[in-house]
Amino acid sequence: MNVTRKGNEILIDGNIKTISDFQTIKELIDGLGTSSVHIVIKDSISLTSSVIGYFTKRVLKDKVALSLSVGDDELIGLLEELGLTELLHVRKIG
Repeated sequence: MNVTRKGNEILIDGNIKTISDFQTIKELIDGLGTSSVHIVIKDSISLTSSVIGYFTKRVLKDKVALSLSVGDDELIGLLEELGLTELLHVRKIG
């Protein structure tokens, strides 16, 4: 996984699958210090439960306006099955 940051946008390339990936994402988002974060997940086919839990916590408890742009149809399907598309403002990358 490769992660870059531009302002309040975080761009993720590659699969999100390890605890280290989770920690990297968490540290970047925590370090932003903003109430709005846009995350672009270009090609990961899944998210770890810790990343899903962290995103949900940031939105529900910390009141962060978090949005996801997702490139992989399988990941969008997973987020739909979990009922997270509205909460995380998920949209498909064209």
